[in-house]
Amino acid sequence: MTARLCATLLGVTVGLAACSNGGTASYESAALDTNDQKASYGIGINVGTQIADTRDRLDRAAFMRGIEDALQTNEPAISRQELQTVLQTFGQEIEAEAAEARGRQAGDNAAAGEAYQAENAARAGVITTESGLQYEVVAQGEGATPTRENQVRLHYRGTLVDGTEFDSSYDGDPVVFPAGGLIPGFTEALLLMKEGSHFRVVIPSDIAYGPNGSGGTIGPNATLIFEIELFEVVQ
Repeated sequence: MTARLCATLLGVTVGLAACSNGGTASYESAALDTNDQKASYGIGINVGTQIADTRDRLDRAAFMRGIEDALQTNEPAISRQELQTVLQTFGQEIEAEAAEARGRQAGDNAAAGEAYQAENAARAGVITTESGLQYEVVAQGEGATPTRENQVRLHYRGTLVDGTEFDSSYDGDPVVFPAGGLIPGFTEALLLMKEGSHFRVVIPSDIAYGPNGSGGTIGPNATLIFEIELFEVVQ
């Protein structure tokens, strides 16, 4: 991340909406009617995404001054050597802060997951397997049971222990997945199901996405809850 941050801030020559005559622009109301305006907005989105980790420490006025100097090919107000040193330090500090925050999140998620699993395990009808997977049979089907080599057609909804939904197929048609190509806990659950079954499963982090998490919603050490309806073993 540090190298990307330095390269982005030091070498950026693309335009966001620039300040007019030193004044403060109202970026929220900037027109997005023409193709040039839309493209400019897209460039801004791309740059902003690359440096999103700096949002709490980024001085917007100084940033926009750098953008404008680059666009006007002005001589930088700070030497390239000093900029490189400052940006390297800045990037390292941002990286350290992000790692510290992620460590706190990992600890919080682990504790919340363990508490949820303990409470869930005590509920009537919940079965805990050797791996730690917990499943509850909402409806038992009578069809075929998939193997790891099968494709399966199903509906699913995934939530975190606080109820946040991170994924669902219920807004559209059932999806087809390779039974053996999913996170270990989901695959394990599928291999316990028969066509026509509906399970509710709780997947501990170590058989889900583990300490890395997945995307912005599933954080490190997150326990996952899935509703799974298995309709068909496709092949």
